[in-house]
Formats: sequence, structure tokens, C-alpha cells
Amino acid sequence: MKQVHVAVGVIVSNGDVFLTKRLDHVHQGGKWEFPGGKVEEGESVSQALHRELQEEIAIDVLSCMPLVEISHDYGDKRVKLDVFLVDNFQGEPTAQEGQQQGWFNISELSSVDFPEANIVIVEKLKGLYA
Repeated sequence: MKQVHVAVGVIVSNGDVFLTKRLDHVHQGGKWEFPGGKVEEGESVSQALHRELQEEIAIDVLSCMPLVEISHDYGDKRVKLDVFLVDNFQGEPTAQEGQQQGWFNISELSSVDFPEANIVIVEKLKGLYA
């Protein structure tokens, strides 16, 4: 089974995190997620992060820092997530693919329905912003 390499942006502003809800027809559909997407052939993780956040939520990343790397096997799909904390960006995040969106306080994240691989991200954030 092939592993999908994904660049993930944790968009943070004033103790809140921007999330989008996966469309129902995609893998892990109906769950909330941190925006991002596949790293394409010949593209660096940084380039993928900038491109995906521009395409998905219409922001320009001015700077970011690595948060965590996660490898997870869902049984039907394996993912490698390169996760970055993005707290310096231009524009107002807005879901560009018609999906639900919202700002959530970091303290609320434990009650949000995420794909299993994202639980590590939530724990990391709670440790940073406790």
C-alpha cells in the first residue's frame, strides 16, 4: 500500500485554530481537519504547504515552523503528515472548496471529530498553549 505524503498547516490566531470539514465523499469524510494537502512529485514540503494553503483556504504563509511528523496507517490508506504551525500569514482563511469551516479555541479541540492521525496534533497544541 502506497503512503500519501501530506503537508499540513495548523493555522493559529489569538489562541484559536482554523479548521475545515472534509467533504463527505473523500477519505475520512465528515471529519474536521487542519488544512493542507498532498506533496506533489518534485515539490518540497514547504512548497506544498504554501501551495495547498493558497488553494484550499486562500492565505499566503509568511513564515511557519515544524510542529510534528506523523505516520499513520488507516488500514485502507497510509499517510505521512508533515505538520507546521502557521501563525504568520496574510489574508483571512476561507474554505475554497465549499466545505464547512471555523475557528476553534485550542481548549475545544478534544471534543472535535478529527481523523485519528490528527489526535497527535491536538495533544501537541494543548501542550504548547496550555
